[in-house]
Amino acid sequence: MFASINQNLPMKKITFLLFLFITSSIFSQIKGKITDTKNNPLSFVSIYLDKTVTGTTSNDNGDYVLNFSKKGKHIIVFQILGYKTLKKQVNITSFPFELNVNLEEENVQLDEISISTKDNPANRIIRNVIANKDKNTDKFAKYTAKFYSRGLYKIKNAPEKFFGQTMGDFGGGLDSTRSGIIYLSETVSEIKFQKKPKKFKEKIIASKVSGRDNGISFNRAEDANINFYENSVEFGNDLVSPISTNAFSYYKYKLEGVFYDKNGKLINKIKLIPKRKNDRVFNGSIYIVEDDWAIYGADVSVTGAQVNIPVVDVLYLKQNYNYSESVDAWVLISQSIDFKVNAFGFKFDGRFSSAYSEYDFSPQYAANTFTNEVLTFEKKATEKDSVYWSELRPVPLTIEEVKDYQIKDSIKVVRKSKKYLDSVNKKQNKFSLLAPITGYTYRNSYKKWSFSYNGLLGNFGFNTVQGFNTSLGFSYFKRENEKGKWWNAGVNANYGFSDKSLRPTFFFTKKWNNLSRPRMTISGGVTTAQFNWRNPIMDLNNTISSLFDRLNHLKIYEKGFARIDYSEEIKNGIYLDASLEYANRKPLFNTTNYSFASQDKNGGYTSNNPLNKTDFVNAAFNEHKIATLNVGATFIFGQKYLSYPDRKFNIGNDKYPTLNVNYTKRFGASDSELNSDLFQASLRQDINAGNYGNLSYNIKGGMFLKKKNIAFMDKLQANGNQLTFPLDGGLNSFGLLEYYKFYTNDRYAEAHVEHNFRGAILGKIPLINKLNFHLVGGAKTLFMADKKPYTEYSVGLDNIGFGKWRFLRIDYVKSYHAGIKNDGLLFRLSMFN
Repeated sequence: MFASINQNLPMKKITFLLFLFITSSIFSQIKGKITDTKNNPLSFVSIYLDKTVTGTTSNDNGDYVLNFSKKGKHIIVFQILGYKTLKKQVNITSFPFELNVNLEEENVQLDEISISTKDNPANRIIRNVIANKDKNTDKFAKYTAKFYSRGLYKIKNAPEKFFGQTMGDFGGGLDSTRSGIIYLSETVSEIKFQKKPKKFKEKIIASKVSGRDNGISFNRAEDANINFYENSVEFGNDLVSPISTNAFSYYKYKLEGVFYDKNGKLINKIKLIPKRKNDRVFNGSIYIVEDDWAIYGADVSVTGAQVNIPVVDVLYLKQNYNYSESVDAWVLISQSIDFKVNAFGFKFDGRFSSAYSEYDFSPQYAANTFTNEVLTFEKKATEKDSVYWSELRPVPLTIEEVKDYQIKDSIKVVRKSKKYLDSVNKKQNKFSLLAPITGYTYRNSYKKWSFSYNGLLGNFGFNTVQGFNTSLGFSYFKRENEKGKWWNAGVNANYGFSDKSLRPTFFFTKKWNNLSRPRMTISGGVTTAQFNWRNPIMDLNNTISSLFDRLNHLKIYEKGFARIDYSEEIKNGIYLDASLEYANRKPLFNTTNYSFASQDKNGGYTSNNPLNKTDFVNAAFNEHKIATLNVGATFIFGQKYLSYPDRKFNIGNDKYPTLNVNYTKRFGASDSELNSDLFQASLRQDINAGNYGNLSYNIKGGMFLKKKNIAFMDKLQANGNQLTFPLDGGLNSFGLLEYYKFYTNDRYAEAHVEHNFRGAILGKIPLINKLNFHLVGGAKTLFMADKKPYTEYSVGLDNIGFGKWRFLRIDYVKSYHAGIKNDGLLFRLSMFN
């Protein structure tokens, strides 16, 4: 607009024109306060001009601002669930125009016909809604709109420390009781939607975060798109919609009453009654328009147990819809999500509110309108000033929110100063008595560097080769900018108290940006490595099993090496990684027989020779030197991503599998038989089956170009498991397969498939459904060129626990190999799957 101003105008005139523009924008408003009949403020009231779709929403104080500049007679509509819709006729002669209103509670009544009918009238209504879902949503099958969202987190009585670490003041917004706002953000964006094929795109035109310079908010319109017309609703978890095609398997319904809206439409208030307490369903009420069979509004909630998020007490969702004459449809105009969290001494509550405006139901999309880039930021979207926001913001700030912006914006400059950062670091950099054991970091936040000592405890472990062993390490980290450029260098020394060997290593890593994330690492030294380069055995698992059960599953060798690694996303969804290593490999032997368990428990310790566990004298290979070149690529087909001003955030695409291909060449060995060429590939995918749970699979295969007498650690091996309580992921390993039993220098393939039915099966069985367990079924198979196939089948229960805390999973596994059958129970923590 101002580009057309004559550059020869005096500066005073330009300033005056700017003043006129800003003041006219601010004062061309209808504003006021909305209360109930007892003068209590009403939040989340929709305010709009009659015969239009969208307008604005009242804040937590009941205040509202409706941007409007046309004088004369108009009808303003005030609408909220639970209260009578008010049409207020006004004659506007000047701006700003103040309009305060009181809303009466809705008189929801059951008519005589509803009471006397034999069939449940609520069931009839819901069946009609389900039958008309496609018809109703086809009316707004594509649209553009403006989207406003506000995110607010508040904390009450915040603890001073957590596990000994000082928690600070959470950005400076806490009062004397350590209560207050810890996160406040706003976003205004333009959205584009298409129903078939389903597409969504968002362009953020303004973004603001209290107390931050970059202002990058993570309030996404697509995340807020909670659509009850879908069978499965994403709301903390995949929940069954109350109007899903199979909703009657999860809900009972009760007609609580009816009322008429502002246009004389009959609105049915339907109470949602979950058939089972902890199913993935909603509680509350949904409002349905008679004859149109469309959603008028929703006032629902879910518990932490229902969404399987233990730290959440409850999530509340409210939605308001309005009638659009242009498409004869009811469209979403406002939404709020409230939550309460109570865990580990932290008490949070908050709200994400959103409003839709400026709908266009007849957009013209070009062929390239929808791409894999689903979110972008307009240039300088994070740099809008307070005047801009005052004009643009459709929902006024509360007094508390205004205060938070003022406080945090005033102190953010101070908090970037050297004096302040040094004072913070002075507290953080205090050296405690436990630091030599737990570790220590010295920080210089102003210059963006830190120096760390990793402590003795973090890498403490036990194995029969080294005995008790631990590591000491030092590292230096330097952040070059805020866009992902940094470098890190360090040294580490591991010492085994039984073999009395010191094994030092070093590394240098550099990353250039957060867009393609190019990263290079140079490393070297002397270390120990597992014979299976897929590392099936965790050090913690081996330490526990060795010391308490005399089961030393871990088999290792020594490697002196020099290595360089590089990785980068070279194109959206295409990731390249490569490495080159030269190593001297030496065999190792047991040096200790120590254990807390008796000498003969489980037959005693085995040797460090994975090929012959009773041979304590001979090694599995001869010492040799060899070079290894590894080149790999990962393809995430149809990968969607978000483009932030300083980074690219990939969100994948569960419609397609992820493919990984890899070529490994080993060369330079003095014995040519040790050189080899290996090709590998894998295909994996997690499929969201909506109300029927999740299906996951992982298929792998590999082959050597030539069958040769290569070193054991270079052969293809499967990931076995001999633990009752493994901590690894289930789709990467077998449940009952012995470690080091399956290996080949020829060809191999393995497949893992698993389906978690969640509540789709057990949720329908009386009594059992009250336990809220999830049924899981799986199958695994392994083929190697010189061995008979190995197969496993499993059935298990997930979501085991008490109340909201449900982290345990139990599987019964049965295996088959060469006519031999085996079975066993596996216990896993769900967080590791």
